[in-house]
Amino acid sequence: MSGPSSPSPARWFKSLRRTRLGEPCLKMYPLQCEDLLKRARGSFQTGRTTKESFRQAQLEALVRMVEEHECDFVEALGRDLHKPRFETIVSELILVKNEALHAISNLKKWMQPQHVEKSLSTTLDQCLVVSEPLGVVFIMGTWCSPVQMCLVPLVGAIAAGNCAIIRPSDSAANTAELLHRLVPHYLDSECFYVILTATNDLPEIVELKFDHVFFSGNKEEGLKIAQAAAHTLTSVTLILGGKNPCYVDQSCDIVTTAQRISWARFHNAGQSLVAPDYVLCHSDVQTRLIQAIKCCMMQFYGTDPRESRSFGRMINLEAFTRIRDVLWRSGKVSVGGQVIEAERYVAPTVLSEVTGSDPIMQQDVLGPVLPVLSVHSVDEAITFINKQEKPLCVYVYSSNSKVISRMMAETSSGSFCSNDSVLQSLMSSLPFGGVGTSGIGSIHGRASFDTFSHRKSCLLRSSPFECVTYLRYPPYDDRNLSLLTWASSLSRRSQGWCHIL
Repeated sequence: MSGPSSPSPARWFKSLRRTRLGEPCLKMYPLQCEDLLKRARGSFQTGRTTKESFRQAQLEALVRMVEEHECDFVEALGRDLHKPRFETIVSELILVKNEALHAISNLKKWMQPQHVEKSLSTTLDQCLVVSEPLGVVFIMGTWCSPVQMCLVPLVGAIAAGNCAIIRPSDSAANTAELLHRLVPHYLDSECFYVILTATNDLPEIVELKFDHVFFSGNKEEGLKIAQAAAHTLTSVTLILGGKNPCYVDQSCDIVTTAQRISWARFHNAGQSLVAPDYVLCHSDVQTRLIQAIKCCMMQFYGTDPRESRSFGRMINLEAFTRIRDVLWRSGKVSVGGQVIEAERYVAPTVLSEVTGSDPIMQQDVLGPVLPVLSVHSVDEAITFINKQEKPLCVYVYSSNSKVISRMMAETSSGSFCSNDSVLQSLMSSLPFGGVGTSGIGSIHGRASFDTFSHRKSCLLRSSPFECVTYLRYPPYDDRNLSLLTWASSLSRRSQGWCHIL
């Protein structure tokens, strides 16, 4: 009996190949990007990305890339962010794999035309919505989730049948270089490109005229990207973060609340778009909450978080300096507060006696610092939240369902989660995106597919016969107008209103 067939030499070499980190990669300039864009557009125009088999194959290849180079991703993120292996796998790699597998399982259904309700005048016709690919899309990932925010939107772009140019953040240089090397070895090298370019060049590259632009990062850069895209009327998806409020009610379970908030705020050294940015704590439980968080930090990181293998570092000296400066000028340090510039280390820190005018409340934290503000009721918390810009996330911890319902109904945000944090942003079945200044559009699951698709309305008239629409033709007379008015009027049904015509 013959054994299993041997892999091809090329496949064998690819599986053994280990990407070496730290080697310099050449940066690209806008003129070079223009050439790549032309090549990608030429590949798209051949039509091969529109086939279901091609899309499935690329998604399968993406899963293999993540699985076969797990150690490389762990090493790269360790160099960039001192990110623990556990966090890299849970918050970056598993999320990408789940997105790709979810798309693979649902792609056939997503690609099918959606039939819509017909009217009297189209009874004999077909009315449907067809999802067609946009073309060549530009994906720009953020440094705080450098794998996730490049590859999750890429899953949507592939599933929708597009070509893509991916630009990882230059702040996470090791991860960017790893993606630059790996992607051409797994995905179609004529349809998908990774470029390494300076942040200052991004608006000029966006103006090259893509078919859609995806950007995740801070508001200032997002505004520049949106303005550049507007020059060529290019649609955009922006994931911009914001100051995510977290209300802690007096009825919550303090120990569980402290654990979940501490994990959400301090994982990846607080460098997350979806972490709670500040806590609005009911005054009756504020002292207990801060003490519980202090105990959690001892459990999580030991007596000296600097020595813990479970705690990260700031991405660069600029980020370190920014968080150190606002830390020293805001509130009172109740827990932590230590900083070491040479290591880009900022200890997990809790600030109390913070006011809305403190420097740390004027910008996204993006660091391991948790400001705690005191409020006396849920009404005061809702009022405070609604005075700010709309955030990416709103969190509430309470055992009172009425408090949770009020917070969900009376505030506006990209997403909402009660009695936990961050988890709603990790689910493929829930759209993830902002509202107002926290972003435009969404990704994850079907939402990613729709983001990178054009939903084309189609009316297929196959019959020479007309039911009512012949009344539209001249010469006009009052009789035809009366009949057409009657046929076009609304009729009340038990389930609502519908068009007869």
